[in-house]
This record gives sequence, C-alpha cells and structure tokens, in this order.
Amino acid sequence: MTVLGIDPGLAQTGWAVLDPTPAGPRLRASGVIETFPDTSLPDRLRKIHTALSDILSEHQPTEAAIEELFFLKAARTIIGTFQARGVILLAAAQGGCSVSDYNPRTVKLTLTGSGDAAKPQMQRVLQKALGLSDILRPDDVADAAAIALCHIRSNRFKRFTVLEKIGGGGRK
Repeated sequence: MTVLGIDPGLAQTGWAVLDPTPAGPRLRASGVIETFPDTSLPDRLRKIHTALSDILSEHQPTEAAIEELFFLKAARTIIGTFQARGVILLAAAQGGCSVSDYNPRTVKLTLTGSGDAAKPQMQRVLQKALGLSDILRPDDVADAAAIALCHIRSNRFKRFTVLEKIGGGGRK
C-alpha cells in the first residue's frame, strides 16, 4: 500500500507519498502545487488537477488520504479550498485511488496521542517516524505527510480489529 497524503488548498496544495516498509514508513516524494491569485480560478483548478494527476501517474499510490476541511477563516478562502478539494478528489478517483478523510484533530491524536499537539511536536514526530535528518518543510508538505502517516497507522489498527473479529489475529 503506497499512500498519497494531501493537504488541500487553492494557493498551495501539499502532497507526500509514503511507502510502508518493514522498518517503518518512508517518504518517497513530496512537494507543493502552487497557484497564484492573478490567475483565473478555472486555470488554478486545472493546474491542481493536472499536477496531481501527474503525481498519481508517476508514483502509482493505491490509496489517498486527504485533510477534511473546517474553517474559522474568511468565506472566500473556504470556497476556493473546497473547489480545490473537489478537483483533488476527482484526480484521485480518476487515478484509481481509494480516498479517506481525516480531520486535523484525528491526525494529531493518531501521531502524538494528543489532539491538541502543536506544529513543532507534529514535525518532530514526523521526522522520527519517517527517519528524516530534518523536519519537513514547508508546512503544507509536513501536513500532507502527517495525513498519510495517520492513514497508514489507522489502517494497521483497522486490519488488526478485523482479524480480531473474525478470529484470525489475536492472542489465545
């Protein structure tokens, strides 16, 4: 299972591809898809879709994990981010990925044990979990990697729970 983590945004969409390995998850690739306000909205959305489609084609993830949206910001930011999220979901579906949503609190709780973890704590956890020499930058990439790592860890727990229910994976 290769996972593409996505932190959606109209101006910046962070992405990170993680591969689970026996030694732990490893970062394969990451980056930011950037669009600019002086470009028309349809062209910005097309750029996000095209770039993400290229990423999906190159890295062939089997699953995608995307941040759920909640806002305390301006309505204009909300609308643009929702539109970007829509083309991201379309690209993932076209790329054959199953998509899971995670809210920021769940990501923090899964990675650190606290839903209120601060950004520096999250960055240190990611650095250690992915075996990186430095923290991930920019924040959009770090957030995307955190979402992907949350998905990997959540799926391990889900698989274990299913095995327990069917009697194939627990202690006796």
